[in-house]
Amino acid sequence: MIRVALGIEYDGSHFNGWQTQLGVRTVQETLEKALSKVADQPISVICAGRTDSGVHGLEQVVHFDTTANRLPRSWIFGTNCYLPNDVNVLWATPIDPSFHARFSAIQRHYRYIILNRPVRSAVHAKRMTWFYTPLEIIRMQEAAQFLIGEHDFSSFRAEACQAKSPIRTITRLEISKYEKQVWIEVSANAFLQHMVRNISGVLMTIGTGKEHPIWAKQVLESRNRTKGGITAPPDGLYLQSVDYKDNFQRLFQTLKS
Repeated sequence: MIRVALGIEYDGSHFNGWQTQLGVRTVQETLEKALSKVADQPISVICAGRTDSGVHGLEQVVHFDTTANRLPRSWIFGTNCYLPNDVNVLWATPIDPSFHARFSAIQRHYRYIILNRPVRSAVHAKRMTWFYTPLEIIRMQEAAQFLIGEHDFSSFRAEACQAKSPIRTITRLEISKYEKQVWIEVSANAFLQHMVRNISGVLMTIGTGKEHPIWAKQVLESRNRTKGGITAPPDGLYLQSVDYKDNFQRLFQTLKS
C-alpha cells in the first residue's frame, strides 16, 4: 500500500462544498472519480480542511492510500485529464505513511477578498464578495487585534459545527487595502465551520462604522453566535495553503518551486 499526497486547486463557485454529499456536486467526489480512473481502483481522499459551498481552494492538501503504482506525473496529468476545468491537481508525491493531510497540519491560511466599491463586478462575481458601503480599514485592524491568540470562538462558529471544542488559536489576522479591494488574511491552527466568514462579517460591520472596534471583543467574550451579526458570503473566501511539520513542509515547498 502506497500513500500519496496531492495539492489541489479549485474554483468553488459551482461546487456544494468539499465533502461528498448525495445528489450534489462536490470537490471530493469529483476528485475521487478522476483519481479512481487513473488508479483503476476506488480511491478515497482525506483533506486538510473541508471548505463550504462556494469557497475556493488555492492549495488544498489531500492524501490517499492505494496499491496502484504510478509516477507523480501520472497522478498529476492523468488525473487532470479526467477533471473539469474548475478543479486541478497542482502537485503529487508518494509520502511516508505517518503523514495525514488533516492531523499532520499545524496551521491553515485563509484569505477573504472584498470588492469595496459602489458598483458590482461582472468579472469578479463569485470570486470576490461585493460590499458597496465604504470600509474603514483602521477600525477593522483595531478590532482584529482582539481576536488574535487562543480563544473560545463559540460566537464565530456555525450552529451546525461538529467540532468537539470551540478553542482555536489565531496567529495572524491582517486587513489590507489594494485600490478597491479589502483583504482579510487569517492564519490559525484550525478553524471552526464558518469561522472565517463570521469573523469577516463582524469586521465588515465595524468597518462601516455601525459598531465600535471593541465590539469584536464583546462578541468573542459572549460565546454566543447570535451576538455575532451576519455570516459573510462565501464568494471571496480562499483556502490559501496549509502548513506541516518541517520534513513534510520542506518536501511540499520543493514540489511547488
